Amino acid sequence: MMAVHKSLVTSPWNASKLLRNPSSISCVIARTKSGEYKEQMVVPKEEVVRFICECMCKLGATVEDGRVVGHQLMIADYSGHFSHGMNRVPMYVEDIKTGMTDPVAKPQIRNDFQAIALVDGNNGLGQVIGKYCMKLAIEKAKKFGIGMVTAHCSNHYGISGYYARMAIEEGLIGFSCTNTSPLMAPTRSKSAGLGTNPLSLGMGALCGDQFLLDMATTAVALGKIEIAIRKNEPIPEGWALGTDGKVTTNSEDAYKASVLMPLGGEEHNSGYKGYGLGLMVEVLCGVLSGSQFGPNIRNWKSKDKIADLGQCFMAIDPDAFGPGSQERLSELLKQLRNLPPAGDKLVLVPGDPERFAMERVDREGGITYHPNQLQACEELAKSVGAKPMELVRKKTVN
Repeated sequence: MMAVHKSLVTSPWNASKLLRNPSSISCVIARTKSGEYKEQMVVPKEEVVRFICECMCKLGATVEDGRVVGHQLMIADYSGHFSHGMNRVPMYVEDIKTGMTDPVAKPQIRNDFQAIALVDGNNGLGQVIGKYCMKLAIEKAKKFGIGMVTAHCSNHYGISGYYARMAIEEGLIGFSCTNTSPLMAPTRSKSAGLGTNPLSLGMGALCGDQFLLDMATTAVALGKIEIAIRKNEPIPEGWALGTDGKVTTNSEDAYKASVLMPLGGEEHNSGYKGYGLGLMVEVLCGVLSGSQFGPNIRNWKSKDKIADLGQCFMAIDPDAFGPGSQERLSELLKQLRNLPPAGDKLVLVPGDPERFAMERVDREGGITYHPNQLQACEELAKSVGAKPMELVRKKTVN
């Protein structure tokens, strides 16, 4: 995904600064005798949507579009992807304030031919463009068996899995990917040439089960490094390069350099495969749609031009190929989960961790945010004139 704007690491959104000043949110957390923090409060899902929607509306977005953004970011946090939920709101606010995103723009179809279409996002809100495109792909899949839509002149559209999930809810296979500001160092390079270029593929099985892959083609999304900064933690080796062009475990140095390694890390660990996947996404998104591509996309730290991101959405009707696909997928997922584990952790399939995260949120009555994220939201509410988020006491989890 496109990297978070620099406002997250400068006043008032400085993650490391917030980490060093937890006293301002003492009403939300309680310190135990051992000195560790124990979260006591959560934010209900609908309250997350309400807060984000209001922030967007304060900057000119319609309530409908604000709720689209709010719901998409809430789903990211709900499913455990905290790097792409509430954490992204300050970036959107800053991009709107600086004229880099038009909060009232609407996507338009530029080319439409049977199962395919090209959409111009008109530099609008990425989630609004993404939802529009996937709905169009779904309509085409129901008519033709497959639908494919590309978009240019778009912006950061959140987690890719959200759009695959839209197709799953309609009984279809869903695919989506996007290019981003250059953040990945191609194999053998010490400079960024491609983005994190995430992709997602999902399909429903029987009894509500599903396969839902959602992944960056870099070793990690930049948001994960932001979260490490918030928690004052190092990052694993192989995630990113430092300012000296070498592999680093220092989260702040990695964020300053903003050069991520491809999925797999260094060449001897097959990082060239992640590089190849990232380039594949670039072909589908940047090259095919006519958007900016690769190193031509603006650096996320600059404001010299709009992002003009490219995105791709596909929906496929499995029944168009014949019956039984859901049953076969169910059998496959069961077989994989039942494989003997190598250690004390069970074998999972893509989508399981997100499902577990959602179940926990539902049991606890809301989403648990890091204290520094809550503080950032308080600052954001003051900045745009929105009503602060209301927290409730976490339900007891047995």
